[in-house]
Order: sequence, then structure tokens, then C-alpha cells
Amino acid sequence: MDVGTGAGDQAVRRMLTELGGTWAVVGLSHNTTRAAFGVARVLQRYGKRIVPVHPKAETVHGERGYASLAEIPFPVDVVDVFVNSALAGQVADEAVAIGAQGVWFQLGVVDADAYARTRAAGLEMVMDRCPAIELPLL
Repeated sequence: MDVGTGAGDQAVRRMLTELGGTWAVVGLSHNTTRAAFGVARVLQRYGKRIVPVHPKAETVHGERGYASLAEIPFPVDVVDVFVNSALAGQVADEAVAIGAQGVWFQLGVVDADAYARTRAAGLEMVMDRCPAIELPLL
């Protein structure tokens, strides 16, 4: 499994430039000290529509939040995952279930089994990287 270079770089580019502009950000809340808050703002600056997904279903950065991926009433292109590795696999499975095209596990979020399941389901997958770091490099 190559998530750092080569095929991983191709998945990064495809997710950031080809898969569409609606990104569900799982773990995004009003907590300004959390990485999800700043990364979601960067995604918006690069033209992505962010959809906060958090149990509190808060509106963040002007976008209505939802308590779960299943509650989002419109298509989601990429699911950006800001939960710990122990919970990330379940989120990846939910992303497959809602018909997302890609799953992005943030820095420090690693689950090799979830990576394999997500890829086997035909989705793009990036693990242990950050779109806010990758976008300016394109």
C-alpha cells in the first residue's frame, strides 16, 4: 500500500482536482483550536464546499452541519476524516455507504484495513496526509 508517494500522490491530485467540490468534514465543530476548523477554512478558500459532520450538527464557516454522513441530503464527493484511527474505519464504511467518491484520512489517522476496504469498494483513498498542506503544492 503506497500512501506516501507514487499512487498516493495520484490519489491526492485526483481528490483535490477531479472528484468534485463537496467535502464532508467529519469532526468539524466550532472548536477553533482543532485542526478541522482551520483545514475546513483552507478547503473553502480553494473553492470546496465544506459540510460539517459532528454529533452537535453545528453550522461552521457558514455551512449547516449534520450529525452523521447519512443525514446529509445531497451528494458528497470526498469525506475528510478528523477522528482518531480507532473510529476512522467506521467513517470510511459510512462514506462508501453514502456513495462518496473519496475518503481522506487526516495526518495521524491510519487504518490499513479501512484503506483496503475503501479501495476495494472503488473509492479513492488518502491516508495520513492533509489537504491544507497538499492544495498549495498543486
